Amino acid sequence: MLRLLQDKGRLAVLFHNLTLLEFAQEAGSLSVGKGHDAISMHHGNFAIDDTIEARLESTSVEAKVTSEVIEVSWTFIGGVVNCHLYENAGRLCGSFRASNPQWNRFWLRLPATPEEHVYGCGEQFSYLDLRGRKFPLWTREQGVGRNKATEITRMADADDHAGGDYHTTFYPQTTFVSSRSYFLHAYSYAYAEFDFSHSTYHELFFWQLPSQLVWSVKPSLVEVVQDISALLGRQPLLPEWVHDGMMLGIQDGTQVCLDKMERAIKHGVQVNGIWAQDWEGQNFTSFGKRLLWNWVWNEKLYPGLDSTIVKLRERGVRFLGYINPYVVRGQSLCDEALAKGYLALNTTGEPYFVDFGEFWGGLVDFTKPQAYDWYKEVIKRNLIRFGLGGWMADFGEYLPTDVVLHSGLDAKLAHNEWPGLWARVNREAVDEAGKADEIFYFMRAGNADSLRYCPMMWAGDQNVDWSEDDGLPSVITGALSLAMSGMGLQHSDVGGYTTLYGMKRTKELFLRWAEFCACTPVMRSHEGNRPKDNWQFDSDDETLDKLAFATRLFVALKAYRKDAVRQNALQGLPVMRPLFLHYQEERFASLKDEYLFGRDLLVAPVIVPGAIDREVALPQDNWVHLWTGERYHGGTCTVPAPIGHIPLFYREDSPFRALFEHIRADLT
Repeated sequence: MLRLLQDKGRLAVLFHNLTLLEFAQEAGSLSVGKGHDAISMHHGNFAIDDTIEARLESTSVEAKVTSEVIEVSWTFIGGVVNCHLYENAGRLCGSFRASNPQWNRFWLRLPATPEEHVYGCGEQFSYLDLRGRKFPLWTREQGVGRNKATEITRMADADDHAGGDYHTTFYPQTTFVSSRSYFLHAYSYAYAEFDFSHSTYHELFFWQLPSQLVWSVKPSLVEVVQDISALLGRQPLLPEWVHDGMMLGIQDGTQVCLDKMERAIKHGVQVNGIWAQDWEGQNFTSFGKRLLWNWVWNEKLYPGLDSTIVKLRERGVRFLGYINPYVVRGQSLCDEALAKGYLALNTTGEPYFVDFGEFWGGLVDFTKPQAYDWYKEVIKRNLIRFGLGGWMADFGEYLPTDVVLHSGLDAKLAHNEWPGLWARVNREAVDEAGKADEIFYFMRAGNADSLRYCPMMWAGDQNVDWSEDDGLPSVITGALSLAMSGMGLQHSDVGGYTTLYGMKRTKELFLRWAEFCACTPVMRSHEGNRPKDNWQFDSDDETLDKLAFATRLFVALKAYRKDAVRQNALQGLPVMRPLFLHYQEERFASLKDEYLFGRDLLVAPVIVPGAIDREVALPQDNWVHLWTGERYHGGTCTVPAPIGHIPLFYREDSPFRALFEHIRADLT
């Protein structure tokens, strides 16, 4: 399966007959160099200035086969890089070692073809097909607008350096999938750039030589994606209650939450949870309503919450909260962390406090075992034992690069690792409490470790608008890119979050987002950072009635959704999938506004304001329009799309056909 070919001064490494490495003997595909960087962080947005002092090409390359291992040596002025290539568990592994410790920049070129498509790299919100572009892989705020050509992004940049770009993401991952039917994963948390802009090669750039590269070549893209999670980890089944309705995002105290929930239930909204992010208190800034960041029940704002949680649970409603890796200065948990020496330090040896915009947070040092265990105990005591049914495990992407960690690890190398550590803290707290089958937590920041430690991603802080790069459409792209990175479970805030620069959530946007989320793994709403500016689920009776219809659809799909979640947990088949994963037609290679929900349900969300119908591209298969029963066989069609009736098509020979027919009879 693993072969080395040598012909006319060229070397090629083939695995399952696919050329994965190729180089000339006098100048290989690997380059080394030296560089220095300047990194500044402002509210989670990073400016990275990298100066390359030298880039060296190899003077010679040698390769030989020894006991089923291919040994490759690149010789440079000043040292050697060695690589051992071998097969393990059906994959090609390459272990690297450099002899010169002064080298801190590395470039690797991989063979490509002009017609090739590329996917993955974590959660990418602007592009599903990454071909033709370079993607810096560095966890950070996703940015406001995320398109330098838009006025919203320009205003956010001018106001707070917060505009973002097409590649800015909470969740970068050093994994990509090629339409040539293979994936590559690089084991490195260092800053990286994956450049897919060249017609005949891909260039991977790292600030640290990866300890290992892993390739997997499979007969189909479905098997490629399955093998990513087989390598890195798979999300477990969701708690049963998650499938039984919508988590209402509500704030402002016990009675407010109860009153809003009762009104929603009266209108027929199927409610499985109240998600109250301010359970620990509120903090108002110029950005809007924020949180106190002291992970202790705020009895003043939420009187009687301990007994209320018990009563809600008896009705099948969970109460969910919020936590992140920081403790706000001046509150009890921060005081405790300071007294015990659990905060990371600055370069002068003092506790490091991060500016979060008009308040400061101390960073719990997860590389210090006692601090790591203490924070797990905070979660177990203050969240789980208190009775929360779950929480948003927010942030993870803010680790400053000048922080001093207990482990001695350079913060520039720890930065991309931090979201995975944060996910692991939550995972272990839940497991040690024996609540893995009950607790539901979700995160926005991630890395390759998230596949193992995070049961559900959430798309982050989208604009309350229809924009391609940062509004409703971007959530679909993000879910599909995660799917191609091995992460099979993702959801988003119904209606979006970021409300700035005149943006206000409209009734239409909220309802279109709600009907979309009815066809995702989870339904959960958010008031946004400026709730009074946004249309909310209870802004009028009609909204409640239409939301009730969306939750009826969500619950009606329970058996089908559970089967899709089971496929993800057991087989690594993501719940939301690009069409090309099962239908490799060229017209679907870059399609990012439709998806397969499980194997048998095609979803075409309405992502344009004012639309009354939707054009849908259907693969070559037998499809039935869920709402009308009309049959189609591939091609393109236009169907009516009144609010509430998101365009849905099921495969005619689906084993869930009876369920889909029942939904049509019950909901039309």
